[in-house]
Amino acid sequence: LLATHPHLKMDVQSGLMLEDVPLNAIADAVGTPCWVIGAGTLRARMHRLRAAMQQAGLNVAIHYAVQANDHLAVLSLLRAEGYGADIVSGGELARAIKAGMPADRIVFSGVGKAEAEL
Repeated sequence: LLATHPHLKMDVQSGLMLEDVPLNAIADAVGTPCWVIGAGTLRARMHRLRAAMQQAGLNVAIHYAVQANDHLAVLSLLRAEGYGADIVSGGELARAIKAGMPADRIVFSGVGKAEAEL
């Protein structure tokens, strides 16, 4: 696990850690199972994606699929880093807007839209 996930490390006293935060402390605080995302790790991965597109000579706008995780902290972080949101419902639109995502960085895709969403 540690060899393939450089953002994780093992500390002798604290156990498995993500970005210097002991994961057992999070589990103790919120219970398990839980989903933990490191802001630094998310930033690094998104920056690598952006750099790869630029190195390939592709001028693209990167939009995060909100259905993957609509947590406001995640969406706010991505907005602050200049990324957009890819949404498929009115509920996801509300989350993106609540996170401060500018309308010109929101792509509304997918099928099966309600009349109000259209």
